[in-house]
Amino acid sequence: MQYEFRVTGHVSVVLAEAFPELQRVLAPRQTLFFGAVTDEAHLYGLLNRFRDLGLRVEEMRRLAD
Repeated sequence: MQYEFRVTGHVSVVLAEAFPELQRVLAPRQTLFFGAVTDEAHLYGLLNRFRDLGLRVEEMRRLAD
């Protein structure tokens, strides 16, 4: 399953290293993370990691495979 996460603001390279399984792309006023999510536990783990690092996920969506 491929997912995209839109996070408020620009996430630094150092902070993005907390998500080695995701690619990072800067957009106006947002950072997009995307990549493979293996299962529901992995998805919730990613969401918890965003939260624990103080990052606000504005949108999350599953991408077409």
